[in-house]
Amino acid sequence: MTLKEAITLFGYHQRSNLRARTVRSYQPLLQRFEAEFGERSFDSIGSDEIFQFLETVTGDRCKSTRRLRYAQLKAFFNFLIDKCNLNMKNPCDTPLLSKAFKTPKPIARRILDREIVEELIYNTQTLRDRLILELQARCGLRIGESLKIKVSDVSDRKLV
Repeated sequence: MTLKEAITLFGYHQRSNLRARTVRSYQPLLQRFEAEFGERSFDSIGSDEIFQFLETVTGDRCKSTRRLRYAQLKAFFNFLIDKCNLNMKNPCDTPLLSKAFKTPKPIARRILDREIVEELIYNTQTLRDRLILELQARCGLRIGESLKIKVSDVSDRKLV
């Protein structure tokens, strides 16, 4: 199967199973991929060629765009391997590509200890700020939710 036929098959799958916005996001990449490798058999494309292609397509883009284009190309090859029942390895799964387009490690959030939260609430100067901090800490409200509370939302000592 040529790459052009594979892209057409993938396009039919996308239009029937995915949202229009997702389909549109794949189009520029697949069009350039077809222009580059159109008449070749898709299983003859190596990881070095894919790396060179991704570098030319995303060379001046930000890292998140580069990772997105890599993930899209990887999904394309995974679809073809799965649908055509091929016994081949995805050329995008090589260490060269995985390392070049890897996702960054997530930043761990630091959660405040109970004692620190209690001290913050106790040391607050105004009653309004203290109430906001109490609501956030005790009820799990976000700042926007706590700022939208009206007097009519409080009944007796309960938040309705």
